[in-house]
Amino acid sequence: MGAWNRNMSPEDQQYMRLALEQARKAGDKGEVPVGAVVVCEGQVVGAGHNEKETLADPTAHAEIASIRLAARRLGRWRLSGCVIYVTLEPCPMCMGALLQARLDRLVFGCPDPKAGAALTLYQMANDSRLNHRIAVEPGVLGEESSLLLKEFFRNRRQGNSSLK
Repeated sequence: MGAWNRNMSPEDQQYMRLALEQARKAGDKGEVPVGAVVVCEGQVVGAGHNEKETLADPTAHAEIASIRLAARRLGRWRLSGCVIYVTLEPCPMCMGALLQARLDRLVFGCPDPKAGAALTLYQMANDSRLNHRIAVEPGVLGEESSLLLKEFFRNRRQGNSSLK
């Protein structure tokens, strides 16, 4: 992952820190700590975190929450001109949603070796068979994103009931 984050811009770091704040909110609720923010023209227009357990909804991922809010705030489903910042590489469902939303760019923290659909297991962001492409910048604050997840799952394995 070290080679992935060599070109971190201060702007990317700033918005990824906001996504990390969202991830911490999820973790505080006992949810897997993943957060996302959508930025358009320098403004955060959508923010969200995992709420699958809270809402009993398998689609309640951070990316889905943040793009839904962004679309409502902007009054359009096409989020061209927008960038999404996510602490964990999106899964296939979320990559599909990002492609449908026509986002310009995806910036993510750490890779997901079990479900990563941007670069790790699948390369949906640049699949020529699909009708849209998304520029991808991986590894922005990846160590911090990874540590949040590792700590969450370590606590869960140790039986911390507040995280079940």
